[in-house]
Amino acid sequence: MLITSYQDLKVWQLAMDLAFDCYKVTRAFPRDELYGMTSQIRRASSSIAANIAEGHGRENTGSFIQFLRIGQGSLKELETYLVLATRLEFIDAKQSKELLGVTEEIGKMIRSMIRRLQEKTA
Repeated sequence: MLITSYQDLKVWQLAMDLAFDCYKVTRAFPRDELYGMTSQIRRASSSIAANIAEGHGRENTGSFIQFLRIGQGSLKELETYLVLATRLEFIDAKQSKELLGVTEEIGKMIRSMIRRLQEKTA
């Protein structure tokens, strides 16, 4: 498959779906969490796809790798918030398992991309 845009990247598409799902699930959070947990989950989830896009747009392999690593950091941040939200019973166990399954898949994809890009520059 020819990649002409970051939007062609499966990892970006999956990260966008994850952000969408995180926005949906946080709608049910308590109102007093609007500027707390809700905001943090939304920010971290949207940051993953945004960093993939920004890195791809730099048209420099080293920069792309760096932005993928930043996206990976946002992914781990999101996972932490999702676990905490589950403990606080803002998210039920089934939703949490589904979202965390997607984060795991995205994490594997990002790590694989980083390895392949590093091989190209070596």
